[in-house]
Amino acid sequence: MKTQRTILLLGESNVGKTHYGAQFLKRLIVGRSSLKMDGQATNLGPFEDAMDSLADGRATGHTPSDVYNESVWPVIDDNGAKAELVWPDYGGEQIKGLISDHRLAMAWRERIVGATDWLLLVRLHTLQRDSDIFARPLTELGKPVTKTIEPKLSDQARLIELLQMLLHAASVDRFSLLRQPSLTILLSCWDEVASGRLPVEALRAELPMFCDFVESVWQKPTIIGLSALEKPLSQDISDRDYANKGPEAFGYVMRPDGQEDSDITWPLARLLTQD
Repeated sequence: MKTQRTILLLGESNVGKTHYGAQFLKRLIVGRSSLKMDGQATNLGPFEDAMDSLADGRATGHTPSDVYNESVWPVIDDNGAKAELVWPDYGGEQIKGLISDHRLAMAWRERIVGATDWLLLVRLHTLQRDSDIFARPLTELGKPVTKTIEPKLSDQARLIELLQMLLHAASVDRFSLLRQPSLTILLSCWDEVASGRLPVEALRAELPMFCDFVESVWQKPTIIGLSALEKPLSQDISDRDYANKGPEAFGYVMRPDGQEDSDITWPLARLLTQD
C-alpha cells in the first residue's frame, strides 16, 4: 500500500507561490489536471483572489510580509493514490527572517515534521552567483579595498542554510542519502531562463554550490522548470489574450528530461506514483 503523501510548498519572496497555487487550483476546477480534489479544501481565499486577477489578465499582488495562512488541499489521482497539498500563503520575507533569526515558528515546525515531500520554488532570475576575483576588473586586483562591505549571506548560502534548518527541524537521519522527505526544486518563471538547457543544467550553471549541496544530501532530488503564467503580467494593465482564453490555457512545466508539459500539476502528481 502506498504511503499517503503530505506535500509542503516553500519559497522566498517573489518566486510565484500564489500564482502557481491559483493556476494549480484552476486546473483542478476545470478538470485540466491529472489530479482531482478529494474532499473539502481549507482557506482558499488567497488563491481565489489570485484566480480573479488572472481571469482578468492581471497579476496578483504580493502577500504582505506579516501574513501566514495555510491552505490544505486533499487530492487524488486516477489510480486512487491520495495526498495532502499544503500551500502556506505567507510573505516570502518570513523565510529570510527565519534564516537570519535561526528560529522556526511552531506552525512551520509542525508542517516540516509532518511532510513526506518538500517542494522548493527558486527563481533563478532574481538570484546572484557569489562574487569572486574573476568578477572584478583586472586593474582592481591587488589594490586595497577602500569601502566597507557589510557581510551577509550569499543567495546560495542562504538557500543552503534554509534547507539545513528544515532538515534539523525534521530530525532526519543524515548518515545516508535522503529518500524522505523527498526534495523537488521548481525553477519558477522558467520563461525568464535561457532556453536550450535542462532544468538541472540551469540550476548548476547559476547556483553551483547550492546544486552540489542538494545532490550531496538527497538520493534523488528532482529539478523541474515551472512557468505558471507562461509570460509576465501587469497588476494594472489587463492582458486581453489571457482574459479571452482563460488563465488555464497558459503555463507549462519543463520536465527533468527537457520535455515541455502543459500540465502544471505534474510535479506534484508524480509524487503520488512513488512508494
